[in-house]
Amino acid sequence: MAIDWTKTQKKYKGLWVALADDELTVLGSGKTLRDALQKARDAGNHDPILTRMPENVEAYVGAI
Repeated sequence: MAIDWTKTQKKYKGLWVALADDELTVLGSGKTLRDALQKARDAGNHDPILTRMPENVEAYVGAI
């Protein structure tokens, strides 16, 4: 099942985010990976899922 990150992307666009195992709950965010990871660790999660939210969401269709 696909996870809808639309609201998360809008709120955290351009930032690094640390997510819980459910891939929806944001445990921390920041301009750097280190900031997001530290906030997640401060919240008690030492192994979060880390990703960077894109500035813009654009469709891409590949063609030959």
